Parts: sequence; structure tokens; C-alpha cells
Amino acid sequence: MVPSMAEQRPLPRNVKALGVVSMLADVASEMIYPLLPLFLSTVIGASATAIGAIEGLAESTSSLLKLASGWWTDRVQRRKPIVIAGYAISALARPLVGIATAAWHVLGVRMTDRTGKGIRTSPRDALLADSADPTQRGRAYGFHRALDNAGAVVGPLIAWFLYELMHVEMRSVFLWSAVPGVLSVVVLIWFVREPPRVAPVAKARDSSLEPLGAPFWKYISVLFVFTLGASSDAFVLLRARELGVGVAAIPLLYALLNVVKTLSSTPGGALSDRLGRRPVIIAGWALYALVYLGFAGANAAWQAWALFVAYGFFFGLTEGAEKALVADLAPAGRRGTAFGWYNFAVGIAALPASLVFGYVWDRFGSATAFGIGAGLAGVAAVGLVALVPRR
Repeated sequence: MVPSMAEQRPLPRNVKALGVVSMLADVASEMIYPLLPLFLSTVIGASATAIGAIEGLAESTSSLLKLASGWWTDRVQRRKPIVIAGYAISALARPLVGIATAAWHVLGVRMTDRTGKGIRTSPRDALLADSADPTQRGRAYGFHRALDNAGAVVGPLIAWFLYELMHVEMRSVFLWSAVPGVLSVVVLIWFVREPPRVAPVAKARDSSLEPLGAPFWKYISVLFVFTLGASSDAFVLLRARELGVGVAAIPLLYALLNVVKTLSSTPGGALSDRLGRRPVIIAGWALYALVYLGFAGANAAWQAWALFVAYGFFFGLTEGAEKALVADLAPAGRRGTAFGWYNFAVGIAALPASLVFGYVWDRFGSATAFGIGAGLAGVAAVGLVALVPRR
């Protein structure tokens, strides 16, 4: 198939700069995240249920703020200051995990970190939509996710280098995450520009959800169902450890996952520009169900490595396409609000998803928990076919 003119054109400067910002922020985050479940379970002594509660509460806090910041960014002239504030809060809070001595300390740090994420995410996603041509939208979001995922490759590798080769203690690794976090804010301030966009929505329309349209709300409903089965990645890391992957190899395994995500995100987003969002998302959700069934039935360490590779392709297929579909379905003047609802639906489902997953794991075992997640992914894929029209 011959590439279209849109696929041949370079992506705008803002798309590239925001990708670098996300990459640096993710380096900081992923220096911590792969080690966090091990830190909680071995150093702090938290149970799987407690880990699920921490992750679920943190993500739900983020989700509420994503909805509010998305609504607000449609009613002000500039999105960039809100995005800067969000990245700065996370950059300052995230390293404080290194001084935590109890599970509730980690919860406080994670909730503050996710507060920053909640403030920035919807305005940033809308800023990307404002900056990219509609015919490049899938590729733009895929490229952004690719750089974000590249940060998730570099972060665990830095953590592994410091922890395993340099023998830096886990707490100090967490403190070092401040460096890339601060750099992300610097790049954002200097290199991202506010693009021209549709004027803010009139206040008379603020209370009405109708302009977003029935197809948008059906999509959000189906996405919510899928997310109920998509627990925190802390559990796939714990499952890898359960299958025999060594503690020192966990950051490398997580880096492998993000290498696959990085390599597949831009092609996956571009594929949705050419084939349509819905078929690509359905394929990704079906792959997710198969991967979770694989985690349920796995019994050896090498299988964890293979499943993490397949898991990475799921993200490559869906991350860019899901966000591009939000921008496709939403009116231009309400993109911030639309991304607020999208991020809210994904995040608010994280609390019951992680709590139930952790509870089922503790009571019935990991295989049952992963099996339930696979089933919900299958239901969501059928719902997307039945309820959301092609565009």
C-alpha cells in the first residue's frame, strides 16, 4: 500500500516536543515503577490487596482531575500553563517514594504524583489534537506514545544499572528520578508553543453533555468495560516474579515490554489512519485477552518474557488509535472535555479493577484474576463492534 501524502509529511514541532517531554517524564516514572511493587511487598511488607488499593486510589485521584482539567482547558485561551503545572507537581513529588517507610507514605506520594498527571493529561492530549492535522492524528498520537514508551525503556534500564551494577540501594534509585523529571519541565517551557485553536465553548453550554454525541458516549462506555479488566501493570510484574523471573531482571523485563511498545506505537497509530480506528482497537483488545489467558496458564519464567513481548504489541495497536478516536468523535471546541471524560473513564475504572484483581489474586490465585481480565476484554471487543459506528 502506497503511503499517503499525510503519512509522508513530517509531524509538527509541537508533537515532537511534547513527545520528548513525555519521554523524560516517563524515564523518571519508570525508574520507580518496576521496582515499586517489590519495594512495597519486600521492604514495606504490603499485601497484594494493599498494592492494588494504592494503585487504584492513585489512578482514581488522577482520573477526577483529568476530567476537571479537560473541562477547564476548553474554557481558557491557553492550555500550556496547565500542562506545565501538572508536569512540575509530578517531578517534585515522585522521588519522595525514596523516603517512605510505610504503605500510607507511598500512597501519599503516588496520589500527589498522579495529581500532577491528572492536571496535565487532558490538556496535553487536546494540545496534541490542536497541533496535528486530522489526517495525521493517529500517527501523531502513536508517535507521542512511542516516545513516552521509549522513556519507559530507558527508565528501567537506568534503575537496573544503578541497582544491580552500581549497587545503589532502591531508595536512592527513587531519589535519582528527580533529574529527568525536572528536565521534562524545562523542555516543555522552552520548546512547546501554544497553537491557534477554536475559541473556548460558551458558558451556556458548560452543563450540557449532548454536544459530544451518542457515538462518543457509547465508545466511553465500552472503554470503561475494557478497563475494568485491565488492572495495574504491577500485577503482571508480580506474576513474572511468581513465574521465576529474578528481582534484578524485573527492570529488564519491563524495559523489553516498553521496547516493543516504542517500536509498535507509531505504526499502530498510522495503521488506524489508514484502516480505521475501530478494527485496530478491536485487534488490540483481542490480543490483550489472549495475553491475559497466557499469564493465567503460564508455568515458567521464559513464558513471562514471551508474554511481555505480546503485551507490548497490544499497547502499540491501541494507545494511539484510542486517543485518535476520541479526537475524531469530539467537536473541535470540546476536545479538552472529551479527553477529560476519556481519561476519567479509564482512570476511575482503575480503582475497582485493581482492588478486585488484588482481592481475587489473594483469595483464588493469579490464574483466576487474569482469566477474569481476559473475559472483560472479550466483552468490550464485542461491544465496540456492536455499539460504535465506523467513521
